[in-house]
Formats: sequence, C-alpha cells, structure tokens
Amino acid sequence: MNETVGMILCGGFGKRLRPITETVPKPLVELKEDYTILDKQIFDFKSAGVNKVILLTGFLGEKIEERYGNNYMDVEIIYVKEEKPLGTLNAIRMGMEKISPDTQCIIRNGDVVADLSIKKMIELGEKSPFKFTIFVTQMVSPYGIVDLSGDKIISFKEKPILDYYINGGIYLCKGRLDFKSYTAGDIEKTLFPELAKNKELGYYKENGLFWMAVDTSKELQQVQKEYENREDKPWGYEKVLIYTDKYLTKELFLKEGYQTSFHYHENKDETMYIVSGKGYIEFEDSKEFFSKNDTVRIEPKRPHSIVATENTVLHEVSTPHLQDTIRIKDFYDSKTPSGDR
Repeated sequence: MNETVGMILCGGFGKRLRPITETVPKPLVELKEDYTILDKQIFDFKSAGVNKVILLTGFLGEKIEERYGNNYMDVEIIYVKEEKPLGTLNAIRMGMEKISPDTQCIIRNGDVVADLSIKKMIELGEKSPFKFTIFVTQMVSPYGIVDLSGDKIISFKEKPILDYYINGGIYLCKGRLDFKSYTAGDIEKTLFPELAKNKELGYYKENGLFWMAVDTSKELQQVQKEYENREDKPWGYEKVLIYTDKYLTKELFLKEGYQTSFHYHENKDETMYIVSGKGYIEFEDSKEFFSKNDTVRIEPKRPHSIVATENTVLHEVSTPHLQDTIRIKDFYDSKTPSGDR
C-alpha cells in the first residue's frame, strides 16, 4: 500500500443546522456526549492505517484547532484554512498543495458519518485503472412508497432502499488531481461531471451499512439516535440493544478483514446469532466458521476472537455481564475513543 494521507472538508457554514452551527463548526457537532463527527472520521482514518490527516478549515476553524491541536490519537493533524470561501474545489486544491504530487489521499466531507471500510476502499482503489474513485451508497427514499396495481393501492413501504446510488462524500485520489480550468465552486458540480463525461471516474460501494450526511436537524437527530448506546471500535461498532437483570443483547458490526481482540469473559455465557455476513470464531485450538442465520455459543473463560471475512452483523445474547472482557491480545492501537474489545 502506498502512503495515504487523509483530508477532511471542515470549512462549511452549516446553515441548515443553525442555531447549533452559529457557534460550533458542523464537524464538531456531537454524535453523543464529547464524541463529534470529526472524532469518528479521524478515528476511522486511524483504524485504516492513515496516520496523517489534513483538515481543510474555514468558518470557526480556530475551534477545530483548539480541539485537535497537531496530534489526535497519534494521528498527525495539519491545517489548511481557506480565508475566503470559494467552494470545495479550491479547498481540496489547497490541501493537495501540502502533499507531494505522487501521494494518494482519501478526501471526506466533514458531515458524513459512515461505517464503510476505508482500508478496503484504498486497497481496491489502488488496483483500479481510475485515478479518482468515489464512494457511492444506495439511496434511501426520504418518503414512504405506495405500491399501485390497477385502480388500487396494494401496499406501503416505509422509506425503502431505492435502486439508485448517490455520491457518498468520500473519495480516493491517487496523486494530485488535475483541476483543469476550474478555480472555484463545488467540485461535485464542476470537475466531477467533466471527469464522468470523459470516463475518468471509478466508484467503490458497500451496501447495507450505516451512512448519514448530517445536514439538517432531522438528520442530526437520526444519527444521535443511532449513537445512543453505540461505541465505535477499530473493527466496526458495538451497540447495546437490551440490558436487563436477566440478559444482555448487543449488536456487533465487523468490517470485512477486521477482527475483535483475542479475549475471554470470566462470567458471561454468550450465543452469537449471525444476522448477515461471513467469518469465523478463532479459538486457541480451532476455528468455527459462520454465515448468515448460524448460531455460535461461547462459554465463559474460553479465549476467542471474532473474525469477519465479509461485512458482518451479529447479535450477541448473553448473561447480563456488561463489563466482563479480559483482553489477551489487541490487534489495533489501544488509544481509541472507546477501547478495543
């Protein structure tokens, strides 16, 4: 893998999120207490092995610098501030002037919360014949859909996934981008259509994962609801669904090619129900492979690691021991927002 630098567009006014964004830049809006959109984005870069990130700031950029300084979770932070807002194209050009011509970069919109595997996007993008790759995601209808047949309504579908893809706001560029004759404006409306017309744009997609562009108060409420009982991990996330004095149910999402720590539980007796994906449980002396609809029981005191060979969602139903994990081996840097599993 070539050296990859992260780049995050942080300079917008966030007008549709006012009054919050009158005093807080949009990337510093909190997903939950003391955990911002930008915290997650930098953490995602770190988990993908990207250890240098350029923040393209503008409006209230000093507040971003105050929070992150020159290093956050051992990720080097560099700032490029656009004094006069000229659109995303100019901000990206200014950022690219800070890297060598052959350095590739992952560029992210500063309001996108997404669970895609940046590591896999980089790996596949490097093999692509295209210099520039856009992450695309399936469009979710903002409205319920009515199915018609003849002169009657036959069913309702609540905000279904549509057979269309939208720009997911995350890009891979292999080396500096040729901006052609453009000097200002939004890159999505200027350069991208020209590159597409010339068949110079590739795409990367991952279906069935959480993605949200936080542009309005309604979208912010949706993403904050997602994070009510959720902890991001280097390998994905862990979310408490049910917690009573009798049992505990968690949802785990593991990105393809990632695994949890090698660990065991002193008291917790757990059963894994595989909702989607494929992988295996690695024990000290064996592996137990799983796929959709399988169940795997793990008894207390038995060391194991969960490994995903595809994006995997599983529900862990166990005895109610919420803090009962003894890690034997970590596969990722322990300096994370919530620790490893």
